[in-house]
Amino acid sequence: MSRHRSHSTAFKRQVVEEYLAGETLHAFGRRHDLSRNLIRIWLQKHETGAFEEEAVAADLVQEYEAPIAALERLVGKQAMELEFLKRALRNAPRARSGATSVITGPTSSTSPKDAS
Repeated sequence: MSRHRSHSTAFKRQVVEEYLAGETLHAFGRRHDLSRNLIRIWLQKHETGAFEEEAVAADLVQEYEAPIAALERLVGKQAMELEFLKRALRNAPRARSGATSVITGPTSSTSPKDAS
């Protein structure tokens, strides 16, 4: 059963450049424990410029990781604050006079002013 490994773009470039410097595909594959077909695929990608596209995408991902981490921390902080406020509302003392509702507030009482 073969194992699945992933290699960085820098390693792929290094392999291609070393191969292009002049070594047989069979010996090079054996030395790096890589499939000859995989090295051929990397050669094709190198020729088409796909490694440059991968490098740009990796740089873009790295650029966005810091702001995303900051936003994730902020969301976590807000979730903790929300949970704290929910617990505080549950444990808050209830008003002793009359029924209250979060939506309507305390029940209104009729005032004798209007009955003249």
